[in-house]
Amino acid sequence: MPDSPTERTNDRPPRAAPMPGSPDERRAFADLQRGLAPMYRRIFPDPLAPRTVVVVPSMSLDAEALTKLVGASHYEERLLCLLMLLRLPHTRLVYVTSQPIAPSIIDYYLHLLPGVPVSHARRRLTLLSCGDDSPAPLTRKILDRPWLVDAIRAAIADPTTAHVSCFNATALERTLAVRLGVPLYACDPALADLGTKSGSREVFRQAGVAMPDGHERLRDVDDLVDALVALKRRRPLLRRVVIKLEEGFSGEGNAVLALDGAPNGSGLARWLRAALPARARCVAPGETWESYRAKLARMGGIVEAFVEHGDAGSACSPSVQCRIDPLGRVQIVSTHDQVLGGPTGQVFLGCAFPADPSCAAGLHESGRRIAEVLRDRGAIGRFAVDFVSTRRGAAWDHRAIEINLRKGGTTHPYLTLQFLTDGAYDPATGLYHTPTGQPCYYVASDNLHDPAYRGLAPEDLFDIVGNERLHFDGATARGVVFHLLGALSDHGKLGAVCIGPTREHAQKLYDDTVDALQRVVGAARTPVRAA
Repeated sequence: MPDSPTERTNDRPPRAAPMPGSPDERRAFADLQRGLAPMYRRIFPDPLAPRTVVVVPSMSLDAEALTKLVGASHYEERLLCLLMLLRLPHTRLVYVTSQPIAPSIIDYYLHLLPGVPVSHARRRLTLLSCGDDSPAPLTRKILDRPWLVDAIRAAIADPTTAHVSCFNATALERTLAVRLGVPLYACDPALADLGTKSGSREVFRQAGVAMPDGHERLRDVDDLVDALVALKRRRPLLRRVVIKLEEGFSGEGNAVLALDGAPNGSGLARWLRAALPARARCVAPGETWESYRAKLARMGGIVEAFVEHGDAGSACSPSVQCRIDPLGRVQIVSTHDQVLGGPTGQVFLGCAFPADPSCAAGLHESGRRIAEVLRDRGAIGRFAVDFVSTRRGAAWDHRAIEINLRKGGTTHPYLTLQFLTDGAYDPATGLYHTPTGQPCYYVASDNLHDPAYRGLAPEDLFDIVGNERLHFDGATARGVVFHLLGALSDHGKLGAVCIGPTREHAQKLYDDTVDALQRVVGAARTPVRAA
């Protein structure tokens, strides 16, 4: 039954939809987006206000790159942490996926809700799916099914109190928002260039934030060679460079080129043309230089000096997460130490929260300056900035690497912590505390992966968690919360957020979780660890 008179079925007749990408659609989208600010003032501060959140966790990214991501279709489950919005008693949630999510996985999240009967939360949850496990983006699948668009629209109680939440905003998400008649709480897809590798460097430059020496807006190998020649001549002792595709993610759009043996004279360009096919190490599994070169010609890219850590006192790869709300206010949301791996150390494996407090102040300052530039360009929503940072003595040298103008690998762990504990990150200290003052840390990963895990169902995992006393306990604000559960049986992969009162406690929970899984499956080898 509806919770209030305003929460009635949305029976608006469908309107003729403008053509995707047309001026009419862009105007309709702009009109919808103008409604975000008044909604944000009226609805968001009030936990009792009726609202509907439509979650479309589509990874609308390069399709070929997604095929290299193990269990990519199940990454739609990472935003199931948003089910915890149902702790707000008059909030409705519409969650759309490519394939149905197992009821046991939904039950797992609903039982995490603090202070809300599961039956009450379930009444306010609408689960919809396309029944399509193809690699196409989820939003594309939805748009190809008018009946599904109608079903989503019908589940929106009141369009004036509703918004769409997505993983990243592209032209597909813009079209969906217009067809649903509700705004998108994300950056306008017209601003997507700000989140490319070249766009990031241009924003850093405007914000006055340091970055590695390099060149952007490269369109082909000729551009790349010219840029490498210029970079090497500026930095004769340069040992390695990183080539990055504009739209690569999780480091898998990168290639590393070693420059040992490169001449500094007139033969450099010729040497580089011969070295690229032979020496460039592509991060993505199975990628060859020829296929990488074709992608560079299709989407463009950048080249940067590789920041070497060998002579530094310590080094890390932190990130800062920020939010620009619909009122134009900038907030520092969190910081993380990223855990990178793979043969070239470029692949995102997991993260630890918060980042080392000694380097937080510099991250906050750089993040705020970048956010102000993005805000002035019209951006809203969550985004993250990745850095490579080195410390000598007490001083940190931060070099901004890229802007992720979307949700990312650090978004769902932090939302999980925040929803479960009602705490907050304090930019003044770089630490997180619950309302009672208890500090919280976590270690998180999407990459607990071992083929032996394919023998486990989510229910088996829940048994393991119970036997090992790893389940998250709201009273103590410590324990493990799992995600990517649908990928467990299919791919032997899952994710975990391990929350504790200290960094060491969180790391021990993570290690205990991996050890428990290995004991149960009897696997002799160790899977990827996040930290």
